[in-house]
Amino acid sequence: MVKRLLSFVSCLAVVMVVSAGRIDSKKVFSKAMNRDVEVTVVIPTKGEGPCPVIYLLHGAYGHERSWLEIRPDLADVADREHVIFVTPRAYNTWYFDSPQHPEVRYETFLSSELISYVDSHYRTIASREGRAITGLSMGGHGALHTALRHPDMFGAVGSTSGGVDFRPFPQNWNIQDELGEMAANKQLWDEHVAVNLIDRIQNHQLAIIFDCGESDFFLEVNKNLHQRLLGRGIDHDFIQRPGGHNSEYWANAIDYQILFFQKFFHHNKR
Repeated sequence: MVKRLLSFVSCLAVVMVVSAGRIDSKKVFSKAMNRDVEVTVVIPTKGEGPCPVIYLLHGAYGHERSWLEIRPDLADVADREHVIFVTPRAYNTWYFDSPQHPEVRYETFLSSELISYVDSHYRTIASREGRAITGLSMGGHGALHTALRHPDMFGAVGSTSGGVDFRPFPQNWNIQDELGEMAANKQLWDEHVAVNLIDRIQNHQLAIIFDCGESDFFLEVNKNLHQRLLGRGIDHDFIQRPGGHNSEYWANAIDYQILFFQKFFHHNKR
């Protein structure tokens, strides 16, 4: 009886391992920055054929495993949804090609080098129709900034609690390290803030979803982005729900964004 029980437990353990996706920790060399970038890749182990990819960006003071800390079940989600998640580390760079530091080129890394690496090392749908990008807080801004500037590389974009306009917070989160003091570099700040990039796209050029909690200090700038998109006639999903700027909110919000992206992927499936 004991042997049977141990055998059952062993089989159950194997099933539990097999049922979750695989988590790879990689160092991806960036030629633009002449350095390795830490990247976590979550790959489904179930299903066949190439997978769409969702790039997940962390917030200020985060790292490449921040999303795994927020959603420890991300590997299970990858299996269930048959999707690859890619989470690069970007420190507090705001995902810019920094005007202040030529060695900081995260826009180039995200929009070109990382995509090339992922598509060449994993079974992906290697086109914008199979590629989405989103993130939280600083990462929400980074996702919008990157996709709005490179709609040829991403078909869908999201943001949760995003710092979509950081100009009301000129002393916060090391932004001035990459753009200089706002008072002396107003044009640079205006050119790099995501809310000012919506004129670069036409309606339906990107599938757009973003959300923010009612108690979040970024709520007003997200509401402003919503109004400006409406004014430009650009279709999008904007969700405002109870919650603050915290992991509990993001752990819930990402499910809605994944659903939105999956609808986009399925609609554009070739």
